[in-house]
Formats: sequence, C-alpha cells, structure tokens
Amino acid sequence: MKHLALVAALLAPLPALANPDPADWDSVLAEAQGQTVYWNAWGGSTTTNDFIAWVGMRVAEDYGVTLEHVKLTDTADAVTRVLSEKQAGVDDGGAIDMIWINGANFAAMKDADLLFGPFAEHLPNWSVVDTEGKTVQTDFTVPVEGYEAPWAMAQVVFIHDTADLAEPLGSMQAILEWSTANPGRFTYPQPPDFLGATFLKQALVDLIEDQTPFYSAATDENYAEVTAPLWGYLDALTPTLWRQGRAYPATGPAQLQMIADGEVDLAISFSPGEATAAIANQQLPDTVRTFVLDKGTIGNASFVGIPYNSGSAAGAMIVANFLMSPEAQARAQNPEVLGYGTVLDMTALNAEDRALFDALDLGIATLSPAALGSVVAEPHPSWMTRITDDWISRYGSAQ
Repeated sequence: MKHLALVAALLAPLPALANPDPADWDSVLAEAQGQTVYWNAWGGSTTTNDFIAWVGMRVAEDYGVTLEHVKLTDTADAVTRVLSEKQAGVDDGGAIDMIWINGANFAAMKDADLLFGPFAEHLPNWSVVDTEGKTVQTDFTVPVEGYEAPWAMAQVVFIHDTADLAEPLGSMQAILEWSTANPGRFTYPQPPDFLGATFLKQALVDLIEDQTPFYSAATDENYAEVTAPLWGYLDALTPTLWRQGRAYPATGPAQLQMIADGEVDLAISFSPGEATAAIANQQLPDTVRTFVLDKGTIGNASFVGIPYNSGSAAGAMIVANFLMSPEAQARAQNPEVLGYGTVLDMTALNAEDRALFDALDLGIATLSPAALGSVVAEPHPSWMTRITDDWISRYGSAQ
C-alpha cells in the first residue's frame, strides 16, 4: 500500500464536493430516491456478505436506494480506482460510491482530497454514536473530521480450541513458547492481508515496552530500531508455524476452517464475537473460546467513506446512516449474524432501542466487555505499510 500514499501525496488537491449538503437531510432523502450505491467492501466472509445484502434490502424498503456490493479482496484496489479516475478527469459519476475503509487507505484518500464530505457528523444517527468511549474520531491516529462514518468496532482476540489448547496465552512470548512446543499448530493470514498485517503489529506492540513511536509516522531514523524485536521474534516463530511458514492461509475465514479441520489450534481474529458466530453457524466446534493478551490488544473502528466523485453521494449517506442505526448495529452485534462490536452509546438510546441490545445473547465464546481488557490504539498507518512490505521481502519469498 506504500504506493497509494506516494501517489496520493503527489496528486494536486481537489476540493471534495459539497453537493448534496449532508446538513440538509430532507434534501438528501429526496435525492437518494432511485439511486444505486456501489459499495466496495471486502467480500471474503459469507456472514459479512449476507449482512451487507440485508442492509441492501432494508435501505431499498425504507429509502428507495439500491445497494450493490462490489466484493474486494484488497481495499487498495478501490482506492487505486478512484486515483485513476481523478487522473483521467472523471470528477463526477465515478464507479465507486462508498468504500469500507480505514488505516492507510483512508489516510491516502484524505491526503489527496479524494473523499466527499465532511458528512459523518451531520448524519441523524451520529447523535447516538459513542464519541467518548470508542475510537470513532481518529483512524490509525489520523483525524477523521467527518470524512468517514463508523459502523463497527473491532478488537484483536485469539481464537483457540480448548480441546487441544486448554488455557489462554497471555503474551506473544507465551504464544512463541507454545508454538515451539507444538509445531505446526499455529499460523496467521499472509500479509498484506489486513488481518495478517494486524498480527505483525500486535506482536510488535506486545513485545516492546515503549509504544510512543507508533503514534507518529515511521521514519528512516527510528524504523529499524523499533521493529528489530519483531523480526527477531518472527525468525524464531516462523519455523514452528503450520507448514514451517512456507505457506499461509489467505484470509481470516481460512484460518477458522483450518481449526474446524483440525489443522491448527490457534487463530487471530479482529472480531470478539467471531468465534461464537462461527459456532452458531456450525463452522467451529463448541469447544472453541477466545482470549486477549495481558497487556491488551489492538482495537479500531470500521468506517465507510464516500469518494469525491460519487454520483450517488446522497444514497451513500443513507446507507452510512442506516449502518449506524440501532437496528443495524444490534443485528451486527448478534453473534449469530456477525458478532461485531457496536459504535453506539447505550446511554444515548431510548428504551426501545436499548432493548435490542439487552436481548442479545453474546454466546459462550465471546468475552464480556470487562474481560476484553485494555484496548491498544492503532499505530500510525505508516507502520503497517512499512512492516507489511518488510515482511514480504523477508518471509514472502518462501512462498
């Protein structure tokens, strides 16, 4: 993803469009009628795809908006498409109306003024978003400033089959020791897959004492010293992995299938409810549980952004607002659907909406909010970009 930030920085800024006006919600509703919104979003999970299809059904029913899910394997592909359209002078009616986005991709688009807005804080459901307790106003340290709308909370957990790995492992060092004693029973998705890159970041923040450098851009002066513990760790871990680190699963769901097939006993997830959802869907055995590390694990919000040249910005705002509705948020948190964390403030909801969440059974494999422990903020996106590139050069050649 390094090239995205570079290209974005070189492009001349173009002011985001202010039409339709997100502050005039009645006009947004009127303009959205009959629009088709092409939502470019990761398509690697059946449960997520089904949820997006349900969102499409609901916004069609209530708002006359047609939602088309354009399934991505890499969000950077959508960002590249918008950059290409800008270079070609396609400043209206672009192919992409909304993107599931965060991190380096958001930073690249924001830096190049490729996002419509600001719009998020004008959406009606923003009034019930938890802006104090959830990381919804910064994205990997980058101020959001209304250019993307949050719709899910995520935190790193580790999924383990207690039939083979009975007790939680409290640190990355403990994972290394267990993997060394049980070779071939652990793996992680292959970077640059987002979850694979997250494993690298999680390892590094757990291994070092001073995390301060992560919250500013990585530099040539500090990168090698700060990341040295990670490469030493991975040099020791890689030979103990499934297939001795010569192959990796492509995605998070592929890891879960490996647990179900008895190939591995431990996997990383960015959804505290994913294990329970997989048990409910009979994708994992009911002996599966989750744990977090003693020092805490990385957490962030998922967002949607609207490209500056969307021809259906009104419809996209309708979808973004619906995603933040108590109805959609409660459905997403249901472990039988997605098991995602909510971005909403429970104290801001009326009794009827709060009841939607109170009725949820989070399930046997989902940690309580208290048990999830400390949330470690996402590092600056430059760290993820450089670490991923470095991993590919160091370990990718073994593929």
